[in-house]
Amino acid sequence: MHKESRSKYNAHLIKLILAVIVVGGAGLFARQILTPESMGQYGHYRGADIVDQKNVAVRLQTNESCFQCHKPIRKIHKAGIHGTVSCEICHGPYGDHIQDGKKIGTLPVKRGKEITQLCLRCHNKVIQARPRESIKMVGLPQHLEEKQVRLDNTCEQCHMVHDPLLWIKQAKQMMGTTEAM
Repeated sequence: MHKESRSKYNAHLIKLILAVIVVGGAGLFARQILTPESMGQYGHYRGADIVDQKNVAVRLQTNESCFQCHKPIRKIHKAGIHGTVSCEICHGPYGDHIQDGKKIGTLPVKRGKEITQLCLRCHNKVIQARPRESIKMVGLPQHLEEKQVRLDNTCEQCHMVHDPLLWIKQAKQMMGTTEAM
């Protein structure tokens, strides 16, 4: 008769289970030692991060911060269709311009083709994800051809950048036309 023998090939499973237990235990121990004391103090994040965030230098501000010095633009910008667009979208962070109430740098003023590139970041027909009803979309050079202007014209040659329809409306008033825009 054969004596039934048990397989000894499951030794690798025992080694694997022991390795998982050792690695898991080491991970829990490391987590206990490396987790900051304030972790979970106010929910699922590190409580001391509030102080850290308060110490980060402010770089972005509201349009009202810009309008304190740039008063002539305030009225035009607020009345125009770009009234809700942040100045920083086009000009860059406030913190690169003003620090502690003093001018520390000059923000870039776009000109020519740079303005057209900037306008097309939002107004380009190529952008498929944007609803066309909410933002007037243009395709270049078709827009310039439709308006019968030179193909090398830039946006600010017809549009005032802070209120894009201002000059168009003024021109239509002077010409006595009331066609839709």
